[in-house]
Amino acid sequence: MYCYFCKRNIDEINFRDTDNLQRYISKSGKIKPKKKTGACAKHQREISTAIKRARIMGLLPFVAR
Repeated sequence: MYCYFCKRNIDEINFRDTDNLQRYISKSGKIKPKKKTGACAKHQREISTAIKRARIMGLLPFVAR
């Protein structure tokens, strides 16, 4: 399994792109681990910081209802 971002040469993960970030959040609202997402270590760190920033800005929920 290859990293989605490395495959498409995406350098920066934007926290405003909530449709893309939704793929990396479980139904309960937790950030999925690297084994399940298939992302490399570098991009997994960027994904987690982008999700955290989006949560603080109110674009993504902290917990699912």
